[in-house]
Amino acid sequence: MNLPGRPRVYRRGRSGYDVGRQLRWTALAVVAVVVLGTVGYRMLGLNWLDAVYSTVFVVTTVGFDEPYDLDTAGKLFTIVLMLGGIGTVLYTLTLLVAAFVDGHVSSLLEGRRMQRHIDGLADHVIVCGFGRVGRASAHQLARAGREVVVVERNAERLADCPYPSVEGDSTSDETLERAGIERAYCLVATLESDADSLFVTLSARALNDRLLIIARSRTEAAVAKFERAGADRVVNPQRLGGDRIAASALQPHVVDFLDVAMHDAEIEFRLEDFEVADGSSLAGLTVLEARQREGGGALLLALREPGGQFITNPDAKRIIQPGDAIIAIGTDAQLQALRAAGSR
Repeated sequence: MNLPGRPRVYRRGRSGYDVGRQLRWTALAVVAVVVLGTVGYRMLGLNWLDAVYSTVFVVTTVGFDEPYDLDTAGKLFTIVLMLGGIGTVLYTLTLLVAAFVDGHVSSLLEGRRMQRHIDGLADHVIVCGFGRVGRASAHQLARAGREVVVVERNAERLADCPYPSVEGDSTSDETLERAGIERAYCLVATLESDADSLFVTLSARALNDRLLIIARSRTEAAVAKFERAGADRVVNPQRLGGDRIAASALQPHVVDFLDVAMHDAEIEFRLEDFEVADGSSLAGLTVLEARQREGGGALLLALREPGGQFITNPDAKRIIQPGDAIIAIGTDAQLQALRAAGSR
């Protein structure tokens, strides 16, 4: 897990996947030349071993005379094999040298190492779109200790991405699978258009029905569509920005306090929320008992029944039920004790 504020740094060249694709095609071409040459010499009467040997002998241009006497058909076939095979091999060698010189091979190897790292992740957060909103979201998630995987089709945006990333179209199931969608805890859709984010929401929900999906909506009219598509939360940055400006004008100290409690990693207290599990030691306790016995002094600010409204400043005698969502404030130790009690 990344340390808060200290994300692991990854580097990848822009065209690593393009060069890798070219190398694979040229390698297949070399194999095809060897196979065709072997089959051709076999048809000319050589046994399989001699056919392979003669093919490699010709393609590699070792500079010696042919090891076998060939008739006219054999010589014509050898000429064709020389022209096609030598060109293919030389092109492959040229591509390899260019890849090493330009650093594409190391970039490709780094991309594969990154993919292996992503394949080993679980309960991570996938951020689709690495624009301004996606970048800010990934940074805050990493600061909170969450593993983040970024999916972005624009290679230039990934050039300075410090998180594991997948270059590709977020609307593609294959791309989401490379990002580990089946093992992920949450997906954040912050693409450039509501249509793309909506498509990603539909695809992600179909691939993982347990996934927490948070979508960015550019218009209020699209919120209901995102919810029908399977999004658990829909965020409209424009509306949030307007609400924040108004709150800063009307209640500046409250806004500052919430900023500190939610985002400042240097202070000793913070806000957290969690759900009370079935059979946990919190279930059946009153709010006062949970604070004294399990929470170690954490203050329960609000409760929320499954699918219900928030109960702010809950009565001390209120019984906590399985499935209740608890919002509490306290130190790390207090909140960890309360969370542990709610999960066991």
